[in-house]
Amino acid sequence: MAVQYFFEKLNFYDIFGKYKSKGLDINSLLIGLVSYKLTENFSIKEASKWMNQAEVLDLLNLKSFNERVLYRTLETIGRHKEEILYDILNCLFSEYDFEHTDINLDWTSIVIYGIKSKLGKYGYSRDHRPDKLQITVGISELSDPINIPIGVTVNKGNVLDLEHFSDTYNQVKSKLKKGSLIVFDKGANTIKNIKIIQKDEMEYLTSMKLNTSDDKIIEKFDPKKAELRDPEEGLYGIKIVKPNSIKYFYFSESLQKRQLESKARAVLKKLKEAKEIQKAIVNKKKLPKKFRIDNELIEIEYSFRTKLEELSDEEAIELLKASLINGREGFFCLKSSKDLTLEEALKIYRRKDSIEKIFHSLKNEIQIKPLRVWSDDSIYGAIILGFIAQLFISLMRYEFEDLKHRSTKFIKKSLKNLTLTVNFLKNGVKQYIFANFDKINSLFVTRMSEIS
Repeated sequence: MAVQYFFEKLNFYDIFGKYKSKGLDINSLLIGLVSYKLTENFSIKEASKWMNQAEVLDLLNLKSFNERVLYRTLETIGRHKEEILYDILNCLFSEYDFEHTDINLDWTSIVIYGIKSKLGKYGYSRDHRPDKLQITVGISELSDPINIPIGVTVNKGNVLDLEHFSDTYNQVKSKLKKGSLIVFDKGANTIKNIKIIQKDEMEYLTSMKLNTSDDKIIEKFDPKKAELRDPEEGLYGIKIVKPNSIKYFYFSESLQKRQLESKARAVLKKLKEAKEIQKAIVNKKKLPKKFRIDNELIEIEYSFRTKLEELSDEEAIELLKASLINGREGFFCLKSSKDLTLEEALKIYRRKDSIEKIFHSLKNEIQIKPLRVWSDDSIYGAIILGFIAQLFISLMRYEFEDLKHRSTKFIKKSLKNLTLTVNFLKNGVKQYIFANFDKINSLFVTRMSEIS
């Protein structure tokens, strides 16, 4: 019911209906696939089993079908990805009068299994699996308080954020009002990308990598002369106004403490490793396995010499500190074309973590990872299917105030808990009995007005 509600409201029947005129209705198949995404969600094979239950087929107005039909459906969606996502964007903005068009942009990676897809490449893995092929996925989201994803882009697994930026931004820019604020992180912060935004008469807010020119600001930074933003965090800031942009330069005592603690752990780890190597050298033994190249196909001769022979532990620690601690600990910088207060800039940028929650939801609740499909079109189709499921969840939060701060996990659980019992009467009539209503799923029952 929830999926059918949004299919009808967003006119998805017209969006997808044009891609399959013969055989099984593509909209019924998609409603079944998205519904399954929001329930058990194991695999296409299991989705086929679930959808081929007589009662589900009846509800979807489908005849029994082979699981290959669902794979072909994914490929059909993937083959027409640009037009479909363009139509979804148009339908969203036709149906909803959003209060603003400020957006957050961000990118992630998703592991794929199989080697046939040309999209699969090795790259920086956000899933901490550098040994696996992956794709990169970009999301554009209408920022707080809307928090609805409005676009998704897919690229090869070795494409960096700074390259992926233009695809993700250009996909949705036609719906943005002049002066909209584009928020993204430092991975996509390049002169080229900023020029793209400014050419379209949009504003931007991004973070910056600190470099040697910032060290001069750090040397002169005096918390007593800076503006105190958060006494509890020990957060201070200054604005540096330039002709074409404004820097928002911050120092956080709590961040400095965390970073120094982390580097202290790194110092002790490096010292421990050096001692292990030194011990092996003194005892004329093989190095511990973790320091060796463990590959039968590689022959290598190498020698180690540590500096521990002439250094005390204290001197070694000081040497490591000098190499790891650079004086930038606790400092960070934002940059914008818009004149904001220090508080506004930080607040807006920190709210960008809402897009991180979308990624978490997509990967762990909607479960689009890992991808176990083969062709590029089926990969695109699987991502769009997950995007639609996430879009519907986000629209639920937007439409129903009671769901505003509910996680995807709890919304899914509630929708899944609504129980349908089919009672077969003697005269062949089926009686549908619903049970296990709760505060969340009853919202849809009331909105759909189909249960008495």
